[in-house]
Amino acid sequence: MSLPDQRVVVPADAREALDAARGVRRHAEVGARHAWDRPVVRVIGGFLLPALIIIAWQVVTTTGLVAPYLLPSPESVFAAGVELADRGLLWTHIAISVQRVLLGFAIGSVIGLAIAGIVGLSRIGDVLLSPTLSAVRAVPSLAWVPLLILWMQIGEESKVTLIAIGAFFPVYTTVASALRHVDPQLVEAGRSFSLRGWSLFRTVQLPAVVPSVIAGLRLALAQAWLFLVAAELIASSMGLGFLLTDSQNSGRVDRIILSIVLLALLGTITNALLVLVEKYLLRRWV
Repeated sequence: MSLPDQRVVVPADAREALDAARGVRRHAEVGARHAWDRPVVRVIGGFLLPALIIIAWQVVTTTGLVAPYLLPSPESVFAAGVELADRGLLWTHIAISVQRVLLGFAIGSVIGLAIAGIVGLSRIGDVLLSPTLSAVRAVPSLAWVPLLILWMQIGEESKVTLIAIGAFFPVYTTVASALRHVDPQLVEAGRSFSLRGWSLFRTVQLPAVVPSVIAGLRLALAQAWLFLVAAELIASSMGLGFLLTDSQNSGRVDRIILSIVLLALLGTITNALLVLVEKYLLRRWV
């Protein structure tokens, strides 16, 4: 007498769920993921939406759906950029704004990392500093402008300081939180190998928070570009923030859009450079 067939037929969707639970990836899924991760595919995909926006922008301006004084055509914005470049002003605006952002970002990030280390690694530092910094963080960027003008006049110091304030808080908040939540078992394992102080931080705690440090730096860089416009309201005569506000006063909508596009492009480029640094640090520490 033959025994009945004891095999269980598992539906396809259930098999996929079981494979996912066991960490098994099917070849088709892995191949699709690798295809989307290819640099060429990512570059083309990243340009797809901006290209569609420019096409739609061109259509609504050439067909008269939107009045030119409200939304100039892409050709008008490009011509405004060429005009400023021919006069030698465009590159000066860009260079000054980039310099201010990089200086403010560097200063704010370094101070943010230092304070985050004090708050994240020291209970006393957390108790003494966290409430005050949380209150200062809630102050709007424009609220600092009159005070910085009073303290530092209208020179570069006040502008760079305001950008540094904007860059400080993302780094401080992200890194301090990450340091406070490092796995205690990792710390105890490091101490069992006689690691203390700087050796423990460099060997155990720093590698654990490197992803959070990079995330905080990327947020800080984005915040620095956001604070740039507010910083260049401080009696500035050059820079993309000045170009933006000056174009508003003169009614040059084409230059307003040009300033916005340039700020977006520069923010994207600097973020891409930081991504390269992120990949290096993750290979080095993680």
